[in-house]
Amino acid sequence: MFIAMVGKPSAGKSTFFKAATLAEVDIANYPFTTIKPNTGVGFVKIKDAAKEFNKTANPREGFILGDYRFVPCDLIDVAGLVPGAHEGLGMGNQFLDDLRQADALVHVVDISGSTNEKGEPVDAGSHDPAKDIKFLEDELDLWYLGILKKGWEKFARTVVQTKGSIAAALGKQLSAFKVGEDMAKEVIKQLKLDPEKPNDWSEDQLLELAREFRRRTKPIVIAANKIDMGSGKENYERLKKEHAALIIVPCSAVSELALKEAAKAGNIDYIPGEKDFTIKGELNDKQKQGLEYIKENVLKTFGSTGVQDVLNAAVFDLLKYKAIHPGGVSKLEDSQGNVLPDCFLLPEKATALDFAFKLHTDFGKNFIKAIDVKTKLPIGKDHILKHLDVIEIKSNA
Repeated sequence: MFIAMVGKPSAGKSTFFKAATLAEVDIANYPFTTIKPNTGVGFVKIKDAAKEFNKTANPREGFILGDYRFVPCDLIDVAGLVPGAHEGLGMGNQFLDDLRQADALVHVVDISGSTNEKGEPVDAGSHDPAKDIKFLEDELDLWYLGILKKGWEKFARTVVQTKGSIAAALGKQLSAFKVGEDMAKEVIKQLKLDPEKPNDWSEDQLLELAREFRRRTKPIVIAANKIDMGSGKENYERLKKEHAALIIVPCSAVSELALKEAAKAGNIDYIPGEKDFTIKGELNDKQKQGLEYIKENVLKTFGSTGVQDVLNAAVFDLLKYKAIHPGGVSKLEDSQGNVLPDCFLLPEKATALDFAFKLHTDFGKNFIKAIDVKTKLPIGKDHILKHLDVIEIKSNA
Protein backbone atom coordinates (compact mmCIF):
# COMPACT_ATOMS: atom_id res chain seq x y z
CA MET A 1 0.00 0.00 0.00
CA PHE A 2 1.33 3.41 -1.03
CA ILE A 3 0.11 6.78 0.24
CA ALA A 4 1.31 9.70 -1.91
CA MET A 5 1.84 13.31 -0.87
CA VAL A 6 0.59 15.64 -3.62
CA GLY A 7 -0.07 19.33 -4.09
CA LYS A 8 1.35 22.46 -5.60
CA PRO A 9 4.95 23.52 -4.86
CA SER A 10 5.71 25.05 -1.44
CA ALA A 11 2.45 23.91 0.15
CA GLY A 12 4.46 21.98 2.74
CA LYS A 13 4.47 18.48 1.18
CA SER A 14 8.12 17.77 1.93
CA THR A 15 7.75 19.10 5.48
CA PHE A 16 4.71 16.86 5.95
CA PHE A 17 6.65 13.90 4.51
CA LYS A 18 9.63 14.51 6.79
CA ALA A 19 7.35 14.97 9.81
CA ALA A 20 5.64 11.67 9.01
CA THR A 21 8.83 9.71 8.33
CA LEU A 22 11.73 11.72 9.82
CA ALA A 23 13.44 11.07 6.48
CA GLU A 24 16.09 13.48 5.26
CA VAL A 25 14.52 15.48 2.42
CA ASP A 26 15.11 18.92 0.95
CA ILE A 27 12.76 21.57 2.31
CA ALA A 28 12.64 25.10 0.94
CA ASN A 29 10.06 27.76 0.23
CA TYR A 30 10.44 27.84 -3.54
CA PRO A 31 8.92 25.75 -6.34
CA PHE A 32 10.28 22.34 -7.34
CA THR A 33 12.57 21.70 -4.38
CA THR A 34 11.52 18.08 -4.86
CA ILE A 35 12.33 16.73 -8.32
CA LYS A 36 12.70 12.99 -7.86
CA PRO A 37 10.07 11.38 -5.62
CA ASN A 38 11.05 10.67 -2.03
CA THR A 39 9.92 7.36 -0.56
CA GLY A 40 9.79 6.49 3.10
CA VAL A 41 7.88 4.79 5.87
CA GLY A 42 5.13 6.47 7.83
CA PHE A 43 3.00 4.93 10.56
CA VAL A 44 -0.69 4.61 11.29
CA LYS A 45 -1.71 4.71 14.92
CA ILE A 46 -3.90 2.01 16.49
CA LYS A 47 -4.66 0.80 19.99
CA ASP A 48 -2.21 -1.81 21.25
CA ALA A 49 -4.36 -4.95 21.04
CA ALA A 50 -2.12 -6.68 23.59
CA LYS A 51 -3.46 -4.35 26.29
CA GLU A 52 -6.73 -6.30 26.22
CA PHE A 53 -4.71 -9.27 27.50
CA ASN A 54 -2.87 -7.12 30.09
CA LYS A 55 0.29 -7.25 28.02
CA THR A 56 2.29 -4.93 25.76
CA ALA A 57 3.09 -5.86 22.17
CA ASN A 58 6.65 -6.20 20.89
CA PRO A 59 6.34 -5.22 17.20
CA ARG A 60 8.70 -6.76 14.67
CA GLU A 61 8.01 -3.66 12.54
CA GLY A 62 6.81 -0.34 13.89
CA PHE A 63 6.83 0.55 17.59
CA ILE A 64 4.79 1.06 20.77
CA LEU A 65 4.27 4.40 22.52
CA GLY A 66 2.07 4.34 25.59
CA ASP A 67 -1.16 2.48 24.81
CA TYR A 68 -0.67 2.79 21.05
CA ARG A 69 0.93 0.72 18.33
CA PHE A 70 2.36 2.40 15.23
CA VAL A 71 2.09 0.22 12.14
CA PRO A 72 4.27 1.01 9.09
CA CYS A 73 2.90 2.07 5.70
CA ASP A 74 4.75 3.27 2.59
CA LEU A 75 4.72 6.97 1.71
CA ILE A 76 5.87 8.76 -1.43
CA ASP A 77 6.42 12.51 -1.85
CA VAL A 78 6.27 13.65 -5.47
CA ALA A 79 7.21 17.05 -6.82
CA GLY A 80 4.70 19.87 -6.78
CA LEU A 81 2.01 19.92 -9.45
CA VAL A 82 1.04 23.13 -11.23
CA PRO A 83 -1.94 23.94 -13.47
CA GLY A 84 -1.37 22.27 -16.85
CA ALA A 85 0.58 19.35 -15.33
CA HIS A 86 -1.41 16.86 -17.43
CA GLU A 87 -0.05 18.67 -20.51
CA GLY A 88 3.52 18.37 -19.24
CA LEU A 89 3.88 21.79 -17.60
CA GLY A 90 6.31 21.82 -14.68
CA MET A 91 7.50 18.32 -15.61
CA GLY A 92 3.92 17.33 -14.85
CA ASN A 93 3.82 14.12 -16.88
CA GLN A 94 6.78 12.70 -14.98
CA PHE A 95 5.32 13.64 -11.61
CA LEU A 96 1.88 12.27 -12.46
CA ASP A 97 3.43 8.99 -13.53
CA ASP A 98 5.04 8.79 -10.08
CA LEU A 99 1.50 8.61 -8.66
CA ARG A 100 0.44 5.48 -10.56
CA GLN A 101 1.40 3.17 -7.71
CA ALA A 102 -0.44 5.21 -5.06
CA ASP A 103 -3.55 3.73 -3.43
CA ALA A 104 -4.60 7.03 -1.83
CA LEU A 105 -3.47 10.64 -2.00
CA VAL A 106 -2.78 13.17 0.72
CA HIS A 107 -3.33 16.57 -0.86
CA VAL A 108 -1.27 19.02 1.19
CA VAL A 109 -2.95 22.40 0.79
CA ASP A 110 -1.55 25.71 2.02
CA ILE A 111 -4.70 26.62 3.94
CA SER A 112 -3.22 29.98 4.98
CA GLY A 113 -3.38 31.19 1.37
CA SER A 114 0.23 32.41 1.44
CA THR A 115 1.34 30.81 -1.85
CA ASN A 116 -0.22 31.30 -5.28
CA GLU A 117 -1.18 28.61 -7.80
CA LYS A 118 2.48 28.23 -8.85
CA GLY A 119 3.73 27.89 -5.29
CA GLU A 120 5.22 31.37 -5.19
CA PRO A 121 5.02 33.32 -1.89
CA VAL A 122 2.23 35.91 -1.67
CA ASP A 123 0.63 37.82 1.19
CA ALA A 124 -1.05 35.43 3.62
CA GLY A 125 -4.75 35.17 2.85
CA SER A 126 -4.47 36.60 -0.66
CA HIS A 127 -4.83 33.21 -2.39
CA ASP A 128 -7.97 31.10 -2.03
CA PRO A 129 -7.01 27.50 -1.12
CA ALA A 130 -10.34 26.30 -2.54
CA LYS A 131 -8.78 26.87 -5.97
CA ASP A 132 -5.98 24.45 -5.07
CA ILE A 133 -8.44 21.68 -4.27
CA LYS A 134 -10.21 22.14 -7.60
CA PHE A 135 -7.01 22.48 -9.62
CA LEU A 136 -5.54 19.23 -8.32
CA GLU A 137 -8.74 17.26 -8.92
CA ASP A 138 -8.98 18.72 -12.43
CA GLU A 139 -5.37 17.84 -13.25
CA LEU A 140 -5.80 14.25 -12.05
CA ASP A 141 -9.09 13.87 -13.95
CA LEU A 142 -7.56 15.22 -17.15
CA TRP A 143 -4.57 12.91 -16.68
CA TYR A 144 -6.91 9.92 -16.52
CA LEU A 145 -8.88 11.27 -19.49
CA GLY A 146 -5.71 11.61 -21.58
CA ILE A 147 -4.83 7.97 -20.99
CA LEU A 148 -8.42 6.86 -21.57
CA LYS A 149 -8.61 8.70 -24.89
CA LYS A 150 -5.41 7.30 -26.39
CA GLY A 151 -6.66 5.70 -29.58
CA TRP A 152 -10.22 5.80 -28.19
CA GLU A 153 -12.06 5.81 -31.54
CA LYS A 154 -10.21 2.74 -32.82
CA PHE A 155 -10.41 1.14 -29.40
CA ALA A 156 -14.19 1.61 -29.11
CA ARG A 157 -14.82 0.60 -32.72
CA THR A 158 -12.84 -2.63 -32.27
CA VAL A 159 -14.84 -3.54 -29.15
CA VAL A 160 -18.12 -3.02 -31.03
CA GLN A 161 -17.01 -4.91 -34.13
CA THR A 162 -15.75 -7.90 -32.17
CA LYS A 163 -18.78 -7.77 -29.84
CA GLY A 164 -16.39 -7.64 -26.92
CA SER A 165 -16.99 -6.29 -23.42
CA ILE A 166 -16.18 -2.59 -23.09
CA ALA A 167 -15.85 -3.10 -19.31
CA ALA A 168 -13.25 -5.82 -19.79
CA ALA A 169 -11.42 -3.70 -22.36
CA LEU A 170 -11.36 -0.66 -20.04
CA GLY A 171 -10.19 -2.81 -17.16
CA LYS A 172 -7.28 -4.02 -19.26
CA GLN A 173 -6.43 -0.56 -20.63
CA LEU A 174 -6.47 1.06 -17.17
CA SER A 175 -5.06 -1.85 -15.19
CA ALA A 176 -2.06 0.27 -14.16
CA PHE A 177 -4.56 2.43 -12.24
CA LYS A 178 -6.11 -0.64 -10.58
CA VAL A 179 -9.31 -0.31 -12.63
CA GLY A 180 -10.70 -3.80 -13.13
CA GLU A 181 -13.58 -5.16 -15.19
CA ASP A 182 -15.99 -5.20 -12.24
CA MET A 183 -15.25 -1.58 -11.38
CA ALA A 184 -15.67 -0.58 -15.03
CA LYS A 185 -19.08 -2.29 -15.14
CA GLU A 186 -20.19 -0.45 -12.00
CA VAL A 187 -19.08 2.94 -13.30
CA ILE A 188 -20.63 2.42 -16.73
CA LYS A 189 -23.90 1.54 -15.04
CA GLN A 190 -23.65 4.44 -12.58
CA LEU A 191 -23.12 6.96 -15.39
CA LYS A 192 -25.88 5.35 -17.50
CA LEU A 193 -23.58 4.80 -20.46
CA ASP A 194 -24.63 2.37 -23.20
CA PRO A 195 -22.08 -0.49 -23.02
CA GLU A 196 -23.09 -1.59 -26.52
CA LYS A 197 -22.24 1.75 -28.11
CA PRO A 198 -19.00 3.09 -26.58
CA ASN A 199 -18.17 4.84 -29.88
CA ASP A 200 -21.19 7.08 -29.24
CA TRP A 201 -19.97 8.27 -25.84
CA SER A 202 -19.39 12.04 -25.86
CA GLU A 203 -16.33 13.95 -24.71
CA ASP A 204 -18.19 15.03 -21.56
CA GLN A 205 -19.18 11.43 -20.85
CA LEU A 206 -15.58 10.27 -21.24
CA LEU A 207 -14.50 12.98 -18.79
CA GLU A 208 -17.11 11.81 -16.28
CA LEU A 209 -15.88 8.25 -16.79
CA ALA A 210 -12.28 9.30 -16.17
CA ARG A 211 -13.30 11.36 -13.13
CA GLU A 212 -15.17 8.48 -11.50
CA PHE A 213 -12.29 6.08 -12.11
CA ARG A 214 -9.94 8.60 -10.51
CA ARG A 215 -12.21 9.06 -7.49
CA ARG A 216 -12.33 5.34 -6.90
CA THR A 217 -8.67 4.55 -7.46
CA LYS A 218 -7.01 7.71 -6.10
CA PRO A 219 -9.19 8.84 -3.17
CA ILE A 220 -8.00 12.06 -1.53
CA VAL A 221 -7.71 13.36 2.01
CA ILE A 222 -6.97 17.08 2.36
CA ALA A 223 -4.21 18.07 4.78
CA ALA A 224 -5.11 21.70 5.53
CA ASN A 225 -1.52 22.68 6.25
CA LYS A 226 -0.22 25.88 7.91
CA ILE A 227 -3.48 25.95 9.88
CA ASP A 228 -1.96 28.27 12.51
CA MET A 229 -0.88 30.92 9.99
CA GLY A 230 -2.75 33.93 8.59
CA SER A 231 -6.30 33.07 7.55
CA GLY A 232 -5.73 29.35 8.06
CA LYS A 233 -8.46 28.66 10.59
CA GLU A 234 -11.05 30.78 8.77
CA ASN A 235 -10.25 29.18 5.42
CA TYR A 236 -10.46 25.71 6.97
CA GLU A 237 -13.90 26.35 8.44
CA ARG A 238 -15.13 27.71 5.10
CA LEU A 239 -13.77 24.82 3.06
CA LYS A 240 -15.28 22.27 5.46
CA LYS A 241 -18.68 23.73 4.59
CA GLU A 242 -18.01 24.11 0.87
CA HIS A 243 -16.60 20.57 0.48
CA ALA A 244 -18.64 18.55 2.97
CA ALA A 245 -18.00 15.32 1.04
CA LEU A 246 -14.22 15.60 1.43
CA ILE A 247 -12.13 14.61 4.42
CA ILE A 248 -10.30 17.81 5.42
CA VAL A 249 -7.93 17.66 8.39
CA PRO A 250 -6.41 20.79 10.02
CA CYS A 251 -2.67 20.36 10.04
CA SER A 252 0.65 21.96 10.97
CA ALA A 253 3.41 19.82 9.51
CA VAL A 254 6.16 22.12 10.77
CA SER A 255 4.82 21.75 14.33
CA GLU A 256 4.76 17.95 14.07
CA LEU A 257 8.31 17.96 12.75
CA ALA A 258 9.48 20.16 15.64
CA LEU A 259 7.80 17.91 18.22
CA LYS A 260 9.22 14.71 16.74
CA GLU A 261 12.73 16.14 16.56
CA ALA A 262 12.44 17.38 20.15
CA ALA A 263 11.28 13.91 21.23
CA LYS A 264 14.11 12.28 19.27
CA ALA A 265 16.60 14.56 21.06
CA GLY A 266 15.14 13.49 24.41
CA ASN A 267 13.77 16.93 25.25
CA ILE A 268 10.10 15.94 25.43
CA ASP A 269 7.83 12.92 25.72
CA TYR A 270 5.40 13.03 22.81
CA ILE A 271 3.00 10.55 21.26
CA PRO A 272 2.08 11.53 17.67
CA GLY A 273 -1.55 12.48 17.30
CA GLU A 274 -1.95 13.50 20.95
CA LYS A 275 -2.92 16.96 22.20
CA ASP A 276 -0.04 17.48 24.61
CA PHE A 277 3.59 16.66 25.40
CA THR A 278 5.78 16.67 28.48
CA ILE A 279 9.05 18.57 28.72
CA LYS A 280 11.78 16.45 30.31
CA GLY A 281 15.07 17.97 29.17
CA GLU A 282 16.91 21.24 29.57
CA LEU A 283 15.70 23.74 26.98
CA ASN A 284 16.93 27.19 26.01
CA ASP A 285 14.53 30.14 25.80
CA LYS A 286 14.05 29.82 22.04
CA GLN A 287 13.14 26.15 22.34
CA LYS A 288 10.71 26.87 25.16
CA GLN A 289 9.03 29.64 23.17
CA GLY A 290 8.70 27.41 20.11
CA LEU A 291 7.15 24.55 22.07
CA GLU A 292 4.83 26.92 23.93
CA TYR A 293 3.64 28.37 20.62
CA ILE A 294 2.84 24.88 19.31
CA LYS A 295 1.00 23.96 22.49
CA GLU A 296 -1.14 27.10 22.55
CA ASN A 297 -1.76 27.73 18.84
CA VAL A 298 -1.89 24.20 17.43
CA LEU A 299 -2.45 21.48 20.01
CA LYS A 300 -4.93 23.28 22.27
CA THR A 301 -6.78 24.82 19.33
CA PHE A 302 -7.02 21.81 17.00
CA GLY A 303 -6.41 18.82 19.29
CA SER A 304 -3.22 17.67 17.53
CA THR A 305 -0.81 18.76 14.80
CA GLY A 306 -2.98 16.80 12.33
CA VAL A 307 -0.19 14.82 10.65
CA GLN A 308 -1.04 11.55 12.38
CA ASP A 309 -4.77 12.18 11.85
CA VAL A 310 -4.18 12.60 8.12
CA LEU A 311 -2.34 9.30 7.77
CA ASN A 312 -4.98 7.46 9.79
CA ALA A 313 -7.73 9.06 7.70
CA ALA A 314 -6.03 7.94 4.47
CA VAL A 315 -5.64 4.31 5.55
CA PHE A 316 -8.70 3.73 7.73
CA ASP A 317 -11.30 6.21 6.43
CA LEU A 318 -10.49 6.47 2.72
CA LEU A 319 -9.13 2.99 2.00
CA LYS A 320 -11.08 1.41 4.88
CA TYR A 321 -8.25 -0.91 5.81
CA LYS A 322 -8.20 -2.73 9.14
CA ALA A 323 -5.37 -3.92 11.38
CA ILE A 324 -5.30 -7.68 12.07
CA HIS A 325 -2.89 -9.54 14.35
CA PRO A 326 -1.88 -13.21 14.20
CA GLY A 327 -1.92 -14.82 17.63
CA GLY A 328 -2.74 -17.98 19.52
CA VAL A 329 -5.50 -18.67 22.03
CA SER A 330 -3.05 -20.36 24.38
CA LYS A 331 -0.07 -18.14 23.62
CA LEU A 332 0.31 -14.64 22.19
CA GLU A 333 4.12 -14.84 22.06
CA ASP A 334 6.33 -16.06 19.24
CA SER A 335 9.28 -18.44 19.72
CA GLN A 336 11.44 -15.53 20.96
CA GLY A 337 8.84 -14.45 23.53
CA ASN A 338 7.65 -11.37 21.59
CA VAL A 339 3.98 -10.52 22.23
CA LEU A 340 1.87 -10.04 19.08
CA PRO A 341 4.98 -9.24 17.03
CA ASP A 342 3.10 -8.85 13.74
CA CYS A 343 0.23 -6.70 12.52
CA PHE A 344 -1.15 -6.61 8.99
CA LEU A 345 -3.23 -3.96 7.24
CA LEU A 346 -5.94 -5.68 5.20
CA PRO A 347 -8.79 -4.42 2.97
CA GLU A 348 -12.24 -3.78 4.40
CA LYS A 349 -13.82 -7.05 3.28
CA ALA A 350 -10.87 -9.32 4.11
CA THR A 351 -11.91 -12.71 5.46
CA ALA A 352 -10.26 -15.27 7.68
CA LEU A 353 -9.16 -17.13 4.55
CA ASP A 354 -7.66 -13.94 3.09
CA PHE A 355 -5.72 -13.51 6.31
CA ALA A 356 -4.48 -17.11 6.14
CA PHE A 357 -3.12 -16.51 2.63
CA LYS A 358 -1.56 -13.24 3.84
CA LEU A 359 0.37 -15.16 6.49
CA HIS A 360 1.50 -17.94 4.13
CA THR A 361 0.20 -19.50 0.92
CA ASP A 362 0.25 -22.94 2.54
CA PHE A 363 -1.95 -21.72 5.41
CA GLY A 364 -4.52 -20.57 2.87
CA LYS A 365 -4.40 -23.70 0.74
CA ASN A 366 -4.65 -25.98 3.77
CA PHE A 367 -7.08 -23.83 5.81
CA ILE A 368 -9.20 -25.69 8.37
CA LYS A 369 -10.62 -22.90 10.52
CA ALA A 370 -9.71 -19.73 12.37
CA ILE A 371 -10.22 -18.76 16.00
CA ASP A 372 -11.03 -15.30 17.34
CA VAL A 373 -8.47 -15.11 20.14
CA LYS A 374 -10.44 -12.46 22.06
CA THR A 375 -13.65 -14.51 22.20
CA LYS A 376 -11.98 -17.93 21.81
CA LEU A 377 -14.72 -18.83 19.31
CA PRO A 378 -14.09 -20.55 15.96
CA ILE A 379 -14.82 -18.63 12.75
CA GLY A 380 -15.18 -19.87 9.18
CA LYS A 381 -13.12 -19.02 6.16
CA ASP A 382 -15.70 -16.50 4.88
CA HIS A 383 -15.95 -14.64 8.18
CA ILE A 384 -15.16 -10.94 7.60
CA LEU A 385 -12.56 -9.80 10.10
CA LYS A 386 -12.85 -6.70 12.30
CA HIS A 387 -10.35 -3.94 13.00
CA LEU A 388 -7.92 -4.95 15.79
CA ASP A 389 -8.88 -8.63 15.65
CA VAL A 390 -6.38 -11.19 16.95
CA ILE A 391 -6.76 -14.37 14.90
CA GLU A 392 -5.32 -17.88 15.16
CA ILE A 393 -5.23 -19.87 11.92
CA LYS A 394 -5.61 -23.63 11.96
CA SER A 395 -4.40 -25.50 8.88
CA ASN A 396 -2.90 -28.76 7.72
CA ALA A 397 0.27 -26.99 6.58
